[in-house]
Amino acid sequence: MSTPSLAETVARDYRTVALVLQGGGALGAYQAGVFEALDEAGLQPNRLAGISIGALNAAVIAGNAPGQRVERLREFWEAICRPPLWPDVPVLPWFDAVAWPTAWLNGMSGLAAWRAMTEGQAGFFHPRQPPPYLGAHATPGSVSWYDTAPLRATLERLVDFDRLNDARTMRVAVGAVNVRSGNFAYFDNRRERLRPEHFMASGALPPGFPAVEIDGEFYWDGGMVSNTPLYEVLSERPGCDTLVFQVDLWSARGVPPRDLADVAERSKEIQYSSRTRLVTEFMRRTQEQRRLLHDVMALVPEDRRNDPAYRHAEARAAEALTNVIHLIYQDRPHEGHFKDYEFSTASMRSHWQSGLDDMRHTLAHPHWLAVPDPERPFVTHDVHRKGTS
Repeated sequence: MSTPSLAETVARDYRTVALVLQGGGALGAYQAGVFEALDEAGLQPNRLAGISIGALNAAVIAGNAPGQRVERLREFWEAICRPPLWPDVPVLPWFDAVAWPTAWLNGMSGLAAWRAMTEGQAGFFHPRQPPPYLGAHATPGSVSWYDTAPLRATLERLVDFDRLNDARTMRVAVGAVNVRSGNFAYFDNRRERLRPEHFMASGALPPGFPAVEIDGEFYWDGGMVSNTPLYEVLSERPGCDTLVFQVDLWSARGVPPRDLADVAERSKEIQYSSRTRLVTEFMRRTQEQRRLLHDVMALVPEDRRNDPAYRHAEARAAEALTNVIHLIYQDRPHEGHFKDYEFSTASMRSHWQSGLDDMRHTLAHPHWLAVPDPERPFVTHDVHRKGTS
């Protein structure tokens, strides 16, 4: 009898395989590289949750057939990293960023970020004309520095929304913030039909991008409230064993700043990492309590199981097991506070390769993907911390 492949083992052991994608602008190419490595291994998620750029990556993945997803992701990133006016600096075959001075690389990266701010990105956004401060009759959907109409065209070209909305194949949820109420909202293809504006709203970070109208309400980027959708995936009462690939673009840990540029970068990291480890620890404890409750309820005699207290507890108990594979993008020494809006082709390919390398390294440890022991129903693995918790 032949040994089952990693993909076959995962399909046998887990009913839900979730891909959780944090927001982070241009850093989102890292998530595309992670997905390519999963695709190489035959691991296709059946649940996606994303915020901001993570929501856009989720749209491209869910909106294409399995054999086309990596190709479409590459088309998407090539489209949104293309300057609209004059060409990007070419990436030469012999170019090795490691061999160049950090200051030089930082300067080139800063130039690319400046170009994104002044020119826009061809498949993503362009400066609003006239500027918003000259608008006589501005609306919530037009008060911004940039117009994201090119992003809608890119999504409509690369995403099959009929396929994306087939929740039987893949469940998709993306988060945004209601501008009027300030409440966080998840749009889920199991509850409603998702359209381009749901994904654009998830990435509508003000004041750069305009609020997006959905059914009479305006929404901004979900990262303003919570930039990591892990809680959405795990907060539901778990009914089956779940494997989660959580891909973050901001690290909560960092070094104290030494200048104002460092302050800007570190504040973003703290804000957008969204206390991922706190959420993970909270969900671990919650699941352990649910599992303990399930085990204790098994001791209740059959003739007492119609008691209302038993039924009440039954609704909160769970025996499901959860394994979270956590990957966090690791900054390059030359990257600055503008790294999330530095859309050069060279940086995009570097981010992509980092995600590809990290996920390949993770999958080289197949025991990390094993179903947890019932005594420890919730475990996490982190490729950069070389550990399990």
